[in-house]
Amino acid sequence: MSLGILRLFRISIVFLLIQNLYAQVQTYDFDFIKKGEQDDNTLLLIGGIQGDEPGAFMAASLIATHYNIKKGSVWVIPNLNFYSIIKRSRGPYGDMNRKFAELSPKDPDFDTIQRIKKYIKAPEVKLILNLHDGSGYYRKEYINNLYSPRRWGQCSIIDQSNLDIPKYGNLEEISTKVVSSINQKLLDKKDIYNVKNTKTRQGDKEMEKTLTYFAINNKKAAFANEASKELPLHERVYYHLLAIEAYMDIMGIEYERKFEVSTTSIKNVIDHDIYISFYDEQIKLPLSKVRSILKYFPISKDGILEFTPSNPLMTIIKQGKEYVIHYGNRRLAKLHPDYIKVIKDERNINFLIDGEKRSVKLGDIIYAKDNFMIQPIDDLRVNIIGYVNKNIKSEVGVTVNKKEVQKRFSIDRNGDLFRIEFYKKDKFIGMVLLGFEK
Repeated sequence: MSLGILRLFRISIVFLLIQNLYAQVQTYDFDFIKKGEQDDNTLLLIGGIQGDEPGAFMAASLIATHYNIKKGSVWVIPNLNFYSIIKRSRGPYGDMNRKFAELSPKDPDFDTIQRIKKYIKAPEVKLILNLHDGSGYYRKEYINNLYSPRRWGQCSIIDQSNLDIPKYGNLEEISTKVVSSINQKLLDKKDIYNVKNTKTRQGDKEMEKTLTYFAINNKKAAFANEASKELPLHERVYYHLLAIEAYMDIMGIEYERKFEVSTTSIKNVIDHDIYISFYDEQIKLPLSKVRSILKYFPISKDGILEFTPSNPLMTIIKQGKEYVIHYGNRRLAKLHPDYIKVIKDERNINFLIDGEKRSVKLGDIIYAKDNFMIQPIDDLRVNIIGYVNKNIKSEVGVTVNKKEVQKRFSIDRNGDLFRIEFYKKDKFIGMVLLGFEK
């Protein structure tokens, strides 16, 4: 091997190592979502500063996706430390909630901190609420290791009693009102909320580094709400939502939501009202009961997977040869790629569903009771995943009965929802999902 080729080889190896290192340490930008009409009475709601607190970031995401702000303004950041959420870590680069005093520009979280500081200091923002899941149950007097002044769960946190600002400076009074509101709707007596004043300015060196104290020093009313890590996820979210609504009520922000604030409804929304779309909705994939592995999933030849999630806590990360769908700190499914050229096609597909004609858009999810037929399409090839009939050459113009589609090829664990893929010569144009109703 010549010296020139050897040098080029070494440069290539270094470049690949740098690429791999970057892939491991890359940051994930947080979402910034404005809701309601812009005004100077804005609530800034923050979740996900620590990735091991799912009640906090899940509650914030529900405000972003399932609440309509009818009067006033709410800015939502549901995934402030998105990388830590995906890694299921308090902070891969250290605790982000201890980086608001001094921070080196070389810190991997530096850009995120600078960006959130800009929103905190925005003149429109009058109240900041940072959501957390805390250990145990906070009590003003020691009972045992789980119920003590050193615990953080089930409390409303303030850094000081009052702040000399025009609006919402009566921090302790506001926090007391919120706690009183929550305590009227407890799921269990042990879940009682209390106000916890950290009295940060009196020398609490750790709390001096936090987001809320930075806000206080910038003349902004700031609070933290803690739900106990001893509670299941949907109960933590329940208490966070009660707190958020109490703050909105105090601020005169009017809202409506798409579900009842009950543990049953919250669990249903978190677990089932989730999906992801690909390639400008040419594919729509429900995720509530998705199989852990989907094989031969159509992905653009260049390896770029365009997707639109229904929830800001959702993303897709390429890991090795697979594409992994993440939802908060859950890994929902792995996509094994079938690399193919993807093109846009606007036409509708004509189906017979249980004998009735229906025009179906690519990306739609449809349901049949007993059978379906795809009417012939001159220039398209159709592949019904899980249907095998060696006696036919084409899968259009043939009535397909429920029993003829093999359940093991379904996209869901129940064996009810199947892929119908459409191709124009050797190019993929879209997918329809068909389910059989029970």
